[in-house]
Amino acid sequence: MIGIQRKIWTLTALVMFIMVAIWMMLTYYNQKTQDQYNDILQRYLRMNEVTVSSQQAVTSLNNYLLTPTEGNLSGLHRNQDKLREARQAVGALRNGQNDFALTSYMNLIDSLIETTDRSVMFRSERETEDSEQAFSEATRISRYISEMTLTLLDMELNTYQRFYRSIIEQSEELKKLGIWILLAITFGLLLFTYWFSLSITRPVEQLTKAAQELAKGRFDRQIKVSSTDEIAFLATTFEHMRINLNELILEMREKARLESELQQSRLLLKESQLRSLQSQINPHFLFNILDTLSKKAFLEGAEETSDLLVSVAGLLRYNLKRLDRSVTLHDEVRVIRQYMEIQTARFTDRLRLNLDIDDSCLSVSIPGLTLQPIVENAVIHGIEPNEDGGTIDIRIADGGDEVMIEVADNGPGMSRQKIRRILEEGDGEGEAEGHSTGIGFGNVVRRLRLFYGIEDVIEIDSGEGRGVRVLLKIPKTRRSEP
Repeated sequence: MIGIQRKIWTLTALVMFIMVAIWMMLTYYNQKTQDQYNDILQRYLRMNEVTVSSQQAVTSLNNYLLTPTEGNLSGLHRNQDKLREARQAVGALRNGQNDFALTSYMNLIDSLIETTDRSVMFRSERETEDSEQAFSEATRISRYISEMTLTLLDMELNTYQRFYRSIIEQSEELKKLGIWILLAITFGLLLFTYWFSLSITRPVEQLTKAAQELAKGRFDRQIKVSSTDEIAFLATTFEHMRINLNELILEMREKARLESELQQSRLLLKESQLRSLQSQINPHFLFNILDTLSKKAFLEGAEETSDLLVSVAGLLRYNLKRLDRSVTLHDEVRVIRQYMEIQTARFTDRLRLNLDIDDSCLSVSIPGLTLQPIVENAVIHGIEPNEDGGTIDIRIADGGDEVMIEVADNGPGMSRQKIRRILEEGDGEGEAEGHSTGIGFGNVVRRLRLFYGIEDVIEIDSGEGRGVRVLLKIPKTRRSEP
């Protein structure tokens, strides 16, 4: 496998070399231009900084003369320091064109600083008239500085006018060079492509005809290609494929049959496990015992215990009978109330429940045991680990064509990886541990999507330390319904 590979690598190396050369040239030119622009901009900013600092110094002096406090004096000193720093920065801008003007400019800055100091001194000696004269002098010097700044900026613009013209000329030359390079590369690629295609198209056409014959099921015709490069190797491989294709198809069919049988066996195994789990308990016997215990507790005056036993019986009866059919949202809310009565008896004031339910939404159909695993997940992972307990908010509202069911807790939250695993993979393995229903969060997601025939039926919003918010978007009418 040398011929085609060598041609491709040669073309790739040539194109990459040209691209790298162009990129380096453009990068160098852009960086050089950018540095020059930055240098000019810094010169303008430094001169402008002198004007701003001088005006701020005069303003601070005026504030001090009007209100001679330590704070105003400190502000004046800070502005003087800024003015000195600006003077030092401007000194680095000296060149042959602005030497005289820049010297006068820096002398004006020194004069302004001295005048402000003299005004302060007169003010401290209570020589008000001299202080005001010094302030007027400082104001006049500040105006001179502003005018001198404009003069220096004008000199800078005249100095760098030739630089701007050279940049424009270089840009035009670079544009022309880019056009010629593009034309040269295009012409070279066209020639190479034509030569390269001639050495490949004919053998490929022969190989394509052989593939068409195989697609029609004619496995008795030998594949022959007149080529000495990688296409010949491909033709030989194609010939081996033709010989083994029948065996491969038979193996795939056998494998598909075995996988189908295995899947059916798994479904039967899960169903038998569920039936076996339910058959381990005699529901009527268990309910009769719970009813008897409830009545006995009521007769003995333990009304709370009696109510708790009634809730347990209702919860068990619902869990054992509703796994394989749909129920109304009213039934789900009722069993949630029973479940929370049991958990409230367990956690006392550590568990707080807030319900906000729109009764007009309770007639909507929903798979049995949908809400209880979600609420139970909030209790187990959001409330139980917290020593101070927590709050669970359940809200059911009308959302137009959908019923919006929100279950939120203020627990430690759920990681993004776990949320993605639940929503994307429906991974419920291990989550059912500790759940009274034996149904985990991931199973609820899968059952909802299968029941309504849509993927966008649940949202989970959470983060480390900010609780979990589960939003169910339940369609009022299933797609399978008329």
